[in-house]
Amino acid sequence: MTLCLIYILGRVFLGKVQIVAGGYAMPLPSEKRQYTYEDYLKWPEEERWEIIDGIAYNQATPSPVHQRISMNLSLLLGSYFKGKECAVFAAPFTVRLPLEDGQTDEKKNRNIVEPDLSVVCDKTKLDKSGYSGAPTLIVEIVS
Repeated sequence: MTLCLIYILGRVFLGKVQIVAGGYAMPLPSEKRQYTYEDYLKWPEEERWEIIDGIAYNQATPSPVHQRISMNLSLLLGSYFKGKECAVFAAPFTVRLPLEDGQTDEKKNRNIVEPDLSVVCDKTKLDKSGYSGAPTLIVEIVS
């Protein structure tokens, strides 16, 4: 059993969860190039990838425990935000983080992530590909 601490909407939830095999990220083998959102769009849709600082990471399939935690948090957040301006999105949901200067140049973007849960309140940054900018809240479940 592992102690799990979750901070949501100003409240702390503390509990025990059993961590089982699964959910790890693996970088591409020994490639020395920087990847961008342009590359990301060319990869197979059935594979889950993130690019962090130009390094591509293949995402493993989440474990059943990971999925259970994600579903429960999604339901809690969804209930809280129901009827409010913010919306909750569950993975896979592509988030294109802004560049250092705050811009979102899609060809240069080297930070593309798929958080387990994303809460967005600025819906002007939503598009058919996901979200272009920093969400109000992201939840990444470590399992």
